[in-house]
Amino acid sequence: MPARMRHVRAIAVVMGCASLALAVSLPAQASTPHGKGAERTVLAPGDGWAAAEGSTTGGAKATPEHVYTVTNRAELIAAFEDAGDAPKIVRIAGTVHGNSDAAGTPIGCEAYQQDGYTLEKYLAAYDPEVWGRDEVPSGPLEDARVASAKRQAAAVNVNVPSNTTLIGAGKDATVVGASLQVKNVSNVIIRNLTFEDTYDCFPQWDPTDGDTGHWNSEYDNLVVYGSRHVWVDHNTFSDGDRPDADQPRYFDELFQQHDGLFDIVRGADLVTVSWNVLKDHDKTMLIGNSDGAGADDRGKLRVTLHHNLFKDVNERAPRVRFGQVDSYNNHFVATAGAAYGYTYGIGAESHLVAEHNAFSVPKGFDKATILKKWSESSLTAGDNYVNGRRTDLIAVHNAGVPAEQLTEGAGWTPTLRTRTDHPLVVPLLVGLGAGAGRPTLR
Repeated sequence: MPARMRHVRAIAVVMGCASLALAVSLPAQASTPHGKGAERTVLAPGDGWAAAEGSTTGGAKATPEHVYTVTNRAELIAAFEDAGDAPKIVRIAGTVHGNSDAAGTPIGCEAYQQDGYTLEKYLAAYDPEVWGRDEVPSGPLEDARVASAKRQAAAVNVNVPSNTTLIGAGKDATVVGASLQVKNVSNVIIRNLTFEDTYDCFPQWDPTDGDTGHWNSEYDNLVVYGSRHVWVDHNTFSDGDRPDADQPRYFDELFQQHDGLFDIVRGADLVTVSWNVLKDHDKTMLIGNSDGAGADDRGKLRVTLHHNLFKDVNERAPRVRFGQVDSYNNHFVATAGAAYGYTYGIGAESHLVAEHNAFSVPKGFDKATILKKWSESSLTAGDNYVNGRRTDLIAVHNAGVPAEQLTEGAGWTPTLRTRTDHPLVVPLLVGLGAGAGRPTLR
C-alpha cells in the first residue's frame, strides 16, 4: 500500500475511534463538575484506588446547615472549623487568595517580613563570595527568614477536615497562593477548582545543594498527607502569572518560588486523581516524598491517575516511591522550547503501572527520557503511544540510557477502572473533559 494511502487509512481509523469514543461519552455529559447536583456527587464504584475498601463520598450527606459558600480565606477556614468532621459541602465562589488580610484583600511578601529581613540583606549576607559554599546559611538573617516564612505559612496553609466536598461554584472558582492541606484525615472530595501560584516569599539558599547550590522553596497547591479516601477531580493546577521560568537568578541559580503542584505523601492511601490539568511547572507531583519514609509508606500510596493532562511540566509526572500507582489514559504534552526532564520517575520500591497513555512531543524529542530510573524498581508500561505510534517505553529507555536499565513487571494488575479508552483518542477526550469547568465525560 502506498505511504499516502496508509496515512489516509490511519487518519480514518483514528477518526473512527474518536467518533466511537464521543458517541459513548457525550450522552453522559449531562452533568458538569459545577452544575446542579455536582456538589453531592460521590466517587463511582470501581473508579480507581479511592473506590477500594469502602467509598469516597466527601460531604454528600451534609445537612443544610453544613453547606457553605465562601469568597475569601477567612470564610473558607471558618466553614471548615464550624462543621468540624461532620459531612460538609464548601463552595468557593470567585477567587480566594491565600496571601490576604482578614477581609480577603491580597497582600505582598513585605507584610510577612520579620526581624529586619529583606531579600536584599539576605543576598548580601549569603553571597557565596562572602559566605562561601561549604555551609548552609545561619545567623540573624537566616533566623529572620525562618520567622518570616513561619508567618507566611500560617496564612498560606489551609487544613481540610474529614468528610468534606470542596467544590468550585461556577466555572471560574480559583484559589491563588494558598496550599490546601489534606492532612491525616479521610473522605475528601476536591472538584472544579483552579489552583494557581502557591508561592514562597522566602526561599532558602543552600550552597551545598548539588554542585552549584539551589534555592529551595515550600508549598504545594495541594498536599494529601497521611490521608485516606481522597478524590481529586476536574481541577486545574499551574503557577498562574508567576512562572518560575520568569524569575530572576541570584548566585547564578534560578530564584525558584514554587515547590510542587500536587503531592501525595507520608502514608497517604486510596487516592483517585481524575480529569485534572497540571501545566507549566517544574516539580509537578511526588507520590512518596523520601526514600527513607518506607515505615510510613510501604503498603500505602495506592493512587490512580487517569484522564489527566500534564502539559509542559519539567519532571515528576509523577515521581513514585513505594506505592502501587495506576497511571492510565493520561495525555502528556511537551511543546517545543518548554523545559523537559522526564515524565515518570521510578523511585524506591515503586510499583508503577503506566498503560494506555498518550504522549505528544516535538520533533527531535528523546523518547528514552520519558522514564527516569532513580532506584531499582520494576514497572509495567504497555500500550502507550508517542505522537500516534505505539511505543515500548521500557525498551526505548533501556536502549537510550544503557546505564539505567529498567525491569519490566510491576508485580500487580490494576482492576479499579471504570473505563479504558484507546490511547489514540485520549488526547481528544482529555482535551474536551479535563480541568476546572469542563464537562464530565463518564
